[in-house]
Amino acid sequence: MDILAFGVQADEKPLLEQAFRGHHDLRCLDVFLNEDTVPIAAGHEVISTSVNCDLGPGVLEALAAGGTRMTAQRSTGFNNIALHVAERLGLTVARVSYYSPHAVAEFAWTLAMAVNRRVVRASTRTRDFDFRLDGLMGRDLHGRTAGVLGTGKIGEAFTRIAHGFGMRLLGWDVAENPACLDLGMTYVPKERLLAESDLISLHVPLVPGTRHLIDAAALKAMKDDAILVNSSRGGLVDTAALVTELRAGRFTGVGLDVYEAEAGLFFLDKSLEAIADDTLARLVTFPNVLVTSHQAYYTVDAVGQIVDTTVRNVLDYTAGRRSGNVLVPRS
Repeated sequence: MDILAFGVQADEKPLLEQAFRGHHDLRCLDVFLNEDTVPIAAGHEVISTSVNCDLGPGVLEALAAGGTRMTAQRSTGFNNIALHVAERLGLTVARVSYYSPHAVAEFAWTLAMAVNRRVVRASTRTRDFDFRLDGLMGRDLHGRTAGVLGTGKIGEAFTRIAHGFGMRLLGWDVAENPACLDLGMTYVPKERLLAESDLISLHVPLVPGTRHLIDAAALKAMKDDAILVNSSRGGLVDTAALVTELRAGRFTGVGLDVYEAEAGLFFLDKSLEAIADDTLARLVTFPNVLVTSHQAYYTVDAVGQIVDTTVRNVLDYTAGRRSGNVLVPRS
């Protein structure tokens, strides 16, 4: 069987090709699946997609019309897939339900430390042989409060690191994680967590109930000198409201690895183009904001697990098996 993989990064390509070798023929594309590129998939029973591919109703209709019967998403998140349409069309959809939580948790801490200790500004200065310390003062995190919104596997890994820093731990989730409780975490209402935390990190999935979890009211409830980190999904934060608060001079730092309108931008080289997204263009101008391009998961360990699971998902499909990774089963 010939499999077509969309949105494959250069570092990811050899891992995918090696993993599929001996099973199925694989063709990797660096372009993302969307309404413009979906004709390329015609004749391929199985495709693989990344989180920034568009699998909305129109794309799924075109895939089904072209003979596609299964898509293997190379991510845990699946908010880019219209699952109800896939089910109606008889398209099997699988995802990667688990990969290293440490990859994302560690990168969230990378963002937090970078904005707290002004690492990007310091690096830029020293490249120009400017070795002044003016404006580079950070804060000890030891003894301060970390607020973790979402305490699943990634949130737990983030909490363990916060515990190592000697921080007071506050958590918010629909269910308490016993491992986090053992670390000394206190679960509190979201409003209290926002008001008391010096560092807030988001680790919840993007579903209708969590879209703009951090909205204008939530941002106003946070401390003026708080640090906000989002390495989960861009839609969790109302970015326009965040820009308004930043313009008012609030927050010690904001670290964002995701952005709610990142599709069509992230994973692509836009350096020679004018960016039409005024909100993003304004966001990256703030000296206390660090934006990265959805790379928290991007370690050889996590990507290796993602690739291996993707291969298993395809093999399960061809063998008629069903696993816990299946979002829409084979009809």
